[in-house]
Amino acid sequence: MKNIVLLLTFLYFGITESFAQNSSFTGLETNLENLFRISDAKSRSISPENITGEKGKGGMTKLENGSAAHAARDLGIGWKVNPYLVIKPGESAVMGEITGSGAIKHMWMATIGGNWRFMIIKIYWDDEKTPSVEVPMGDFFCSGWGRFSQVSSLAVCVNPGSGFNSYWVMPFRKKARIVMENINTQPLNLYYQIDYTLTEVPTDAGYFHAQFRRVNPLPYKQVYTLIDNVKGKGQFVGAYMAWGVNNNGWWGEGEIKFYLDGDKDFPTINGTGTEDYFCGSHNFENPHSHQYQEFTTPYSGLHQIIRPDGLYQAQQRFGMYRWHISDPIRFEKDLRVTIQALGWRGEGKYLPLMDDIASVVYWYQAEPHNTFPKLPSRDELEVN
Repeated sequence: MKNIVLLLTFLYFGITESFAQNSSFTGLETNLENLFRISDAKSRSISPENITGEKGKGGMTKLENGSAAHAARDLGIGWKVNPYLVIKPGESAVMGEITGSGAIKHMWMATIGGNWRFMIIKIYWDDEKTPSVEVPMGDFFCSGWGRFSQVSSLAVCVNPGSGFNSYWVMPFRKKARIVMENINTQPLNLYYQIDYTLTEVPTDAGYFHAQFRRVNPLPYKQVYTLIDNVKGKGQFVGAYMAWGVNNNGWWGEGEIKFYLDGDKDFPTINGTGTEDYFCGSHNFENPHSHQYQEFTTPYSGLHQIIRPDGLYQAQQRFGMYRWHISDPIRFEKDLRVTIQALGWRGEGKYLPLMDDIASVVYWYQAEPHNTFPKLPSRDELEVN
């Protein structure tokens, strides 16, 4: 009997291992440990030089239609004829539309000049009518204050000079449509490349979402809401905050709170302080210099500090990110996230702050999603 059990066990694990080794690899979930695996997935890329992403259709823009026609006038078709889109003031441009199933794996964008708060990224999955992503470009790439600051993280990288990169995996089953809206009064020259994989998408894959908010100033004794009215099943995977301080003194005593699946007055997850949530401590202070210390790491960072210059740059401003890549916050029915803005009064008492706070929340969920709040107006978006 013992020998029969051992034989059956051997056969079971042998069949299971053989199945695992020979099962089809979709090519969607890639990392250093499985890069050697061959797949039937198709690699595609959209840019102004191949806006459809079709096989063998890159670099076909006729000289007279190219954004760089003047520079390429002696070279002609096949050279660098159309490396960027020109988006007129008040207009939107479809950066790319993908048909089929697969996932966006990487996005790169760059501009020459322009106002990063006045460029609105919108992404639509499958046949939805309202976007799952609607965020100013700068804030989406952790650059809400409109000036360069390097970010070296797993999900977002900002590289010199102002090269915006997203590595969030964004699955779709039927279609993906990426739009850029220019709400500025000046034309926008947009360089970009969207790298994606056409392949089978797992049945349990959620759709990527990102939503922007800003309150300036935060009303006295009110908490800042990063996200609310999220309905469905999914996981919160990260937040970026652009925090402008309107008081002297320390500003980060406030706690972040995650209200999950019917939580009302009290949350399930309760942080201990703003710098704690962003994985720093003790005022983000360098213990030797006694100054704020910038840092950028794979999962978290205080990557940007804008210091007063003694003239028109009068207030301190901070850029921070926290990615829940190894510790996503899962919800079954609904999600709301808030953070307090707290400093110090005299006599060791907390001071509710009235700061300029903007944020982007990133999450995955099953569709459909609730319609986002209307974006602030152009004047309300402006950094000043």
